[in-house]
Amino acid sequence: MVYFYAIASVMLVSLLSFIGIFFLFISSTRLKSVIMFLVSLSVGTLLTDATLHLIPEAIARQGLVFSIWFWFMIGVLAFFILEKVIHWHHCHLDPEQCDHIKAVGVMNILGDSLHNFIDGAVIAGSYLISLPLGLATTVAVVAHEIPHEFGNVGVLIHAGYSRTRALWLNFLSALAALLGAIITLVVSTKIAGLTDFIIPFTAGNFIYIAAADLIPELKHDTDLPKSFRQLAGILLGTGIMVVLKLWN
Repeated sequence: MVYFYAIASVMLVSLLSFIGIFFLFISSTRLKSVIMFLVSLSVGTLLTDATLHLIPEAIARQGLVFSIWFWFMIGVLAFFILEKVIHWHHCHLDPEQCDHIKAVGVMNILGDSLHNFIDGAVIAGSYLISLPLGLATTVAVVAHEIPHEFGNVGVLIHAGYSRTRALWLNFLSALAALLGAIITLVVSTKIAGLTDFIIPFTAGNFIYIAAADLIPELKHDTDLPKSFRQLAGILLGTGIMVVLKLWN
């Protein structure tokens, strides 16, 4: 029964990736006006998730140990190297495809897959402790994923993907949660070692994506009203994550 609740909860969280389906029903003009706001929202959720959720979770599990910051830096450097490889592929092998924004989309998918893997592992681990804790954790993850998924789809569309492809790619990355849950359920006695490095590693990914890729995109637009909307998006994403942190 525990396995059923865990898998069902993770599938529910994965299906939230389709929340961006409303993008299919709005005009291109309207879409352009909201994409940068959603990118801003993603910046707020990524930065706050890394600094208020993932890093504190890692410290709570292990204490203030060197390995947390080591894997955090590896997470930053790994995505820097990955981005270099992606740029080299687009610009050296196919100059016509040399596009920084496309690389941001790929980075976002990979980073979100790691994040979803952790969500699945956390949900399954909570159910292994108790049913009430599993349900409470699922509610918390759902509340966190709703703004996060809106931001993810917005980033993918901004990266040049079609609306339909952005939705499917977001869903495929969300299925990583199912993998995380299955691994946790199968090898629950050994999963602590896995999450001990994945959590700070993912935090490093999120910091890099937000600070090195998304924020520079926002800085290109100096129009004052648009800048205020971008700031509002960042603050909204941050505020939502802070509320979730306080609620937990």
